[in-house]
Amino acid sequence: MVMCPGCGLILSSTEEQFDERYHASSACRELYDQLSAYTLSLPDASFPHQFAVDTYAAQHAGANLKPITLTFALVGLYLACEHNYTGRQVQRAHMLLAKTPKQWPSFRFPDTKATLSILDVLNAPERQRIDMLQQWENSVWRTWEAEQAKVAKLVQERLNIAIK
Repeated sequence: MVMCPGCGLILSSTEEQFDERYHASSACRELYDQLSAYTLSLPDASFPHQFAVDTYAAQHAGANLKPITLTFALVGLYLACEHNYTGRQVQRAHMLLAKTPKQWPSFRFPDTKATLSILDVLNAPERQRIDMLQQWENSVWRTWEAEQAKVAKLVQERLNIAIK
């Protein structure tokens, strides 16, 4: 058994290695790979895969995560949770954000863990999985409450999207 440092899941694992990029156990990263395969296979024009990418990155932010990755993840969560953007709209916003100055802010990691994890999404019945993905996204976004105003300001300045 190994505990994921990012989300706190205790998972069965034959290896105790941790993911180099994310603040995650290898076992948790395997769950992310499963969810990615599922979301990428969906014929959904709204592109829910973007929610999985951003939510996992934000929940598993740590010292090794590149500042651009965390910034894009938090911007994605902000746009989805506060402005009801679809995954496709978030993806387009990320493309526009990539054209702005490459100075990315630093963020203070949350002191609390989200109430939901990737396992909740994977364990949901298939017909409810996308709804659970959005619940997970909202749960992770709430843990970043102390940084939400900074994210909103960045979005307003760089993408000209009004703060809610």
